[in-house]
Amino acid sequence: MSDYFIGLTGGVASGKSALEREFLALGVVVADADWIARRIVEPGQPALAAVVAHFGHDVLAANGRLDRASLRARIFNDDSARLALEAILHPLIRTALHDECRAAPGPYAVAAIPLLAEGGGRVAYPWLDRILVVDAPHAARKARLMQRDGIDAVLADRMIAAQATRDQRLALADDLVVNDGERAHLAEAADELHARYTALAA
Repeated sequence: MSDYFIGLTGGVASGKSALEREFLALGVVVADADWIARRIVEPGQPALAAVVAHFGHDVLAANGRLDRASLRARIFNDDSARLALEAILHPLIRTALHDECRAAPGPYAVAAIPLLAEGGGRVAYPWLDRILVVDAPHAARKARLMQRDGIDAVLADRMIAAQATRDQRLALADDLVVNDGERAHLAEAADELHARYTALAA
């Protein structure tokens, strides 16, 4: 079981998932907050019932699952709605992340937490030994977001603005990877960090 934990974070469309895949390829266990967030709002889960109780049944699709597109549009147009959703989900996500990291084999585990800065940083995650931030220029993130999600520039800008600022994220960083879009660069960075974290965990 691991007892050395790395928090991986970065702004939307900064390249967190790409760097996460590099760690996975090295055999490192990555507990992913986004995946956990999806899992805990599956039909029948208490978190879904809490979301429906707060936001109403119109956040459900016809099949009883969470209508993510509808909810996303709603929370990015209303800060109070976004904060309410985070208050429901974040404590559950934090607990699940810690449990998955502690259960991981190997010298260390990575907790991928997109909203680490927004969710309380080191205060909310005192069990993180180091924080790794992936950074990318605003223009690159905006272009990736528009292409990835099929959204317009206005919504892309709103999604970026709804998150912590670049300076707030960088203030948390023990380690920094600048994602210039080159896969080879991310692979090299992951190799170097893997060696560093393995040594630190020992």
